[in-house]
Amino acid sequence: MWNGIYRRETKRPFSQTALQSTVEVFGPVVGADAFDTEAEAIARANNTNFGLAGAAWTSDASRAHHVARQAGTFWINSYKTIHVAVPFGGFGDSGHGRSSGLGVLDEYTQTKAIWVPTRAAGAPFPSLS
Repeated sequence: MWNGIYRRETKRPFSQTALQSTVEVFGPVVGADAFDTEAEAIARANNTNFGLAGAAWTSDASRAHHVARQAGTFWINSYKTIHVAVPFGGFGDSGHGRSSGLGVLDEYTQTKAIWVPTRAAGAPFPSLS
């Protein structure tokens, strides 16, 4: 957005020192970079404090799974496929915990027990009455 107005697509040179490489950008921004080796791609991706999500397009699923360990959420040969039953979240400075999935219920739940002995029903533990 530029002064509240969406800008048209813009292609700009990408570098590891550019703003989109050093902060977590939310919005219609895609950073794409060419690389020669898998190790180089992983090193570039890990050159940040953030790790919310990533994606790889490849014909080698095994290599993609190896790279996928570097981000909280990862897509192989697709992007942004999500479902409320599957955890979503990042590593490093990319958020805290997970959203979605059964595990997220723990983030919003505080368990508690309240015991009230009643004479009408009889005390289940006589020493407490």
